[in-house]
Amino acid sequence: RALGESRTEQARSTRLEGTIKRVTLAELARKVNEGTVKDLNLIVKADVQGSVEAVLGELAQIEENKTEAEVRIVVKLSGVGPISETDVDLAAATNSLVIGFNVKPDLGATRAAERSGVEIRTYNIIYDLTEDVERAMKGMLTPIYEESPLGKAEVRQSFRTPKGITIAGSYVTDGKLVRGGEVRLRRGAELLYTGKIDTLRRIKDDVREVAQGFECGLTLADYNEPYLPGDLIECFEMKQVMRQ
Repeated sequence: RALGESRTEQARSTRLEGTIKRVTLAELARKVNEGTVKDLNLIVKADVQGSVEAVLGELAQIEENKTEAEVRIVVKLSGVGPISETDVDLAAATNSLVIGFNVKPDLGATRAAERSGVEIRTYNIIYDLTEDVERAMKGMLTPIYEESPLGKAEVRQSFRTPKGITIAGSYVTDGKLVRGGEVRLRRGAELLYTGKIDTLRRIKDDVREVAQGFECGLTLADYNEPYLPGDLIECFEMKQVMRQ
């Protein structure tokens, strides 16, 4: 009997390792960004049936009030009692998080969660639970980015080093230029280049940024064409915007 139980436990561990490595909010968010997961799967356990119904009601309210259909809440199991090893096994098999309200995981569940990487979250206040779920759903949305201007510079002169590298001698007319920052190079209405500032120098020193009213020399990554006086360099950054 002992040998049979040992082999059963070994087979179960092997099966869990083959199905999932980590079941956490961070891992789910990564998979959503890769397009492999669109559901926030939950295992819900509570102390009494009334608590279970209250939690499910709040989760249903979140689903009803959400504005994005990209991520949805799916309750794989709900029940009364402590979080058990069986709950963790189901969470591992279904890519779910385990949520406990006024209950704790038993020893078997804790050990199983450590083995399979399942995340267990417990709460005593229902609003903390719903806020965490809402934050998780927002974090799982595919991020969007908005352009934020940093500054502009006008090319005054083009230099070419003995090694054949073209340098734009420029004057910062607005804001600042940042080394490594995203840039566009324009010549009149024509867009010549979109990329990043590779090197940035002020007089003879390498600098991280150059502010408005100062001259600088710069090179652009993977761009080595001659510059013309009057060329415009627009520096900007892409900021991630939290979706609701």
